[in-house]
Amino acid sequence: MIEPAVAGVIGWPITHSKSPLIHRFWLGKLGLDGDYSRFPVAPERLGAFLTALPAMGLRGVNVTIPHKLAVMPHLDAIAPAAAAVGAVNTITVGPDGRLTGHNSDVAGITGPAANAMAGRPMLMIGSGGAARAGAAAARIGGASALWIIARNASAAAELLAASGLPGGVLAMDAVLPGDIGLLFNATSLGMTGQPPLDLDLATLPADATVFDAVYVPLETPLLAAARARGLATIDGLAMLIGQAAEAFRLFFGAEAPRDHDADLKELLTR
Repeated sequence: MIEPAVAGVIGWPITHSKSPLIHRFWLGKLGLDGDYSRFPVAPERLGAFLTALPAMGLRGVNVTIPHKLAVMPHLDAIAPAAAAVGAVNTITVGPDGRLTGHNSDVAGITGPAANAMAGRPMLMIGSGGAARAGAAAARIGGASALWIIARNASAAAELLAASGLPGGVLAMDAVLPGDIGLLFNATSLGMTGQPPLDLDLATLPADATVFDAVYVPLETPLLAAARARGLATIDGLAMLIGQAAEAFRLFFGAEAPRDHDADLKELLTR
């Protein structure tokens, strides 16, 4: 008897995650025998949970806040893309029980935001795991410069240096550069239960795009402010679905049925 393929997502907190809806939707469309669940993992229990992954029979897990950096020392191998980003958002469990870290967040950013960042400066908020993917996306997507606002200025400076792009690190209350093509929020600010991201968008050009990685709520205060200014916006579901498709392939050995994206987005916004 062939056991069903099972995967999941870890984070702290994790109740907000819509990943189970996405993967179960795709499994159903493809008629695959499998499942995908949430696993709340407190930071102090992370190592113990990862050690238990093979015994749990999981194909792997997605990794979200606050574990994208912390998981790395616990892995047996790290794929080149994840090594380049310096963060892991997907872990696969091999037949031998070895844990391999991957990163699909870059594709989740460059996919919907390629036109907004190409040849123009990008402004990013944050210096954690999603921000590492954002810095890599800025480089890969052809941004002309990278500006970063983060509480941890030294971590932001390291990200800027790793990107190889000109730009700088700004204070939270700084006047935003006026030539930004893409503003990307890579923090949890604006997520349900978290403080809003308080930025004055007045200096952004009229053709700038605001991209918020937060998707609970889908209409964050940042996106609402951007729309009030008439700016183009990209919500967190665009990144979530894009990166989930690569994880789905790794976990279940099949391509996600992206021709059903419209139905999936409707499901995710009910």
